[in-house]
Amino acid sequence: MTAIDRAARPLRADARTNRDKLLRAAAELFAAHGLEVSLNEVAREAGVGIATLQRNFTSRDDLVAAVFLERVIQYADAATETAAADDPWLGFRDFVERVCRMQQEDRGFAAVLTTDFPEVQELQAHRRRALREFTGLVERAKAAGALREDFSPHDLPLILLANAGVVVGTGASAAKASRRVVAMLLRACAAGDDAPLPPGPPPRALLASLRHDRTTGRR
Repeated sequence: MTAIDRAARPLRADARTNRDKLLRAAAELFAAHGLEVSLNEVAREAGVGIATLQRNFTSRDDLVAAVFLERVIQYADAATETAAADDPWLGFRDFVERVCRMQQEDRGFAAVLTTDFPEVQELQAHRRRALREFTGLVERAKAAGALREDFSPHDLPLILLANAGVVVGTGASAAKASRRVVAMLLRACAAGDDAPLPPGPPPRALLASLRHDRTTGRR
C-alpha cells in the first residue's frame, strides 16, 4: 500500500498532524535542495522520528509521490490544455515554457520530471498522459510546418534535463538563465533549419539512465 492509498484512509488526529508535518518538511527541503535530501533530514525538519516517517512512507519514492502527485497532475493537465490550442506551435511553445517554469520554481519537481518512478503507478500514469497529449501536439505542429520534422516527443526529456541542469547550476540567477536557455531551445525546435539533428539516445536507454541516476548518491 502506497502513501497515496493510505492518505485516503481516516487517520487519528495526531497521526494526521505528523503526516502533514512530514509532507510540509519534505516539500520545502525538496524544493530548495532537490531529491537528494535524506529521509533523516526530512524527519528532523518535521520534528518527528525516522520511525514515524517510515510508518507513513515505506520508501523515498512513496514520499516523493505523496509530495509531488498534484504537481505532476498539473503538468499533465498543462499538456492536455496546450494540445488543444488552435495554433499548435503556440501550444508547443506554451507547454515547454510552462513546464520549464515549474522546474525553475521547485528543484525537487525539476528532478521528478526527469526521473523514472516505475513502482509509483499513479505518478507514472499522469506522466504517460502528458506524453500522449504532447505527442499529438508535436504531430500537429509538424503538420502545420512550424516544428522541425526530426523533432521527437522523446526529445522533451532532453529539454527538461537541460533546463534542470541550468536551474541547479545558476543559483540566484536561475529564473533569468532558465528563460534564456528555454528561448534558445525553442528557436532550435522551430522549422526552418534544414541541417539534421544528430541522433539522440533511444528512449529505453534514456529511461534506464534516469533510473540509474535516481538510485545513486541518495540515502
